[in-house]
Amino acid sequence: MNEKNLIELRLWSEADLPLLEHMRGDHGPAPEKILRRHKRYCQSSRTGKDLMFAIIFGPEDTAVGSIGYWEKEWNGQHVWETGWSILPQFQGHGIATRAAILIINRARSEATRQFIHAFPSIENPASNAICRKAGFAFLKEVTFEYPPGSFMRCNDWQLDLFKTE
Repeated sequence: MNEKNLIELRLWSEADLPLLEHMRGDHGPAPEKILRRHKRYCQSSRTGKDLMFAIIFGPEDTAVGSIGYWEKEWNGQHVWETGWSILPQFQGHGIATRAAILIINRARSEATRQFIHAFPSIENPASNAICRKAGFAFLKEVTFEYPPGSFMRCNDWQLDLFKTE
């Protein structure tokens, strides 16, 4: 890649475990949960279902975060859901917004789901801004289960993949 401000998405691989460990932070999931998540992400790369990607940035091709999209049933519809995480030292540079646009384009090219949703916490203004900048439309505030067994207040953002502008 080698362009200073370009990003690319690379399918998740065995080499991305350190990235996931760094994104975990000091208060994230236990190491065994991180390892299970990593194995699930690697499996998704092999099957082509519920894909996760490492976000690669800068002239050193540095892995700076993750983004993915997966199938979800939401309000009686089969939709895509997307979510992302950027290492703290790389936040605030537009990387997540550009990665979200790449994910939207990839999901759009599959032409299998009309809508893609994102569910950032109501307390995460940066991720809500990313949704807006990437072209999502705000629908409403919802209660969302994430991780399983834990409920949080989120904003439901939706983008129509069949609509081109």
